[in-house]
Amino acid sequence: MHAIMTNNAVLTKILELCQAIVDQEDFQAMHRDVEAFLTDETAQNLYRSVAEKGEALHHKQLQGQPLEPAEIDAYEQDRQALLNNEVARRFLDAQEQMHQTQQTVTRYVTKTLEIGRVPTDEDFGGCGSGCSCG
Repeated sequence: MHAIMTNNAVLTKILELCQAIVDQEDFQAMHRDVEAFLTDETAQNLYRSVAEKGEALHHKQLQGQPLEPAEIDAYEQDRQALLNNEVARRFLDAQEQMHQTQQTVTRYVTKTLEIGRVPTDEDFGGCGSGCSCG
């Protein structure tokens, strides 16, 4: 195994990064939103219903079966109820923000390993760290 994989200095920096993420007020708010969702049975049931109905519609499409207007309407009604539920909507937003944070960290670490140095904006095609172009 290469020394970098067992290097305590690298692990220390990884843990510092993790702590920096956890210390962010935005992260703490996202975490609270996730915890609120996990304790709200109504929000969870709405989420589960939308996921199940969406999966069923997708499966029918893959099978080449026509989607019934009533099925689509039921899905849309549940989806709207989910989005109208404050706890569920905040959970969905938190999920997206956490995913974006994970993508950004992965993108920078991957680029560092590819080019052998800390990347700059130019290494990503001139886009800044807040850019959503990919």
